Amino acid sequence: MAIAASPDDGVYARYQAGQEFYLKTCSACHIALPPEVLPSETWKKLLENPNNHYGTSVPNLIRLGQLLMWDYLQTFSRTLSAKDEPIPFYVEQSRYFKLLHPRVKFKETVTHRSCIICHPGVENFDFRTLTPEWENSP
Repeated sequence: MAIAASPDDGVYARYQAGQEFYLKTCSACHIALPPEVLPSETWKKLLENPNNHYGTSVPNLIRLGQLLMWDYLQTFSRTLSAKDEPIPFYVEQSRYFKLLHPRVKFKETVTHRSCIICHPGVENFDFRTLTPEWENSP
């Protein structure tokens, strides 16, 4: 599985339209999370019901857009490892998020808004660049 933490990472042409549509749609209201932060099952549930997206509705999401985003998100995310594992709908519940941040001790509840604290480039979908505090952490 490929991981694309930045649009400049060379996402295959097949997935570029889905990535662009995902970034445009999601970042219109909040930070667009890297697909690998949540499992495929979460992304699927979110895309299946865009009229109930955390208490709001995703505006102007057409079926073609859903399909493009799903193609991208399922490719760059992971599936749950156990059938009885609950589907996480929030970053703080995601086992994958915790695995991607093994040395980080969070003092507050983690949300998609928390990313900017350590990742100053999130507005450009750059989650690899870290603040100086974390750049050389053990």
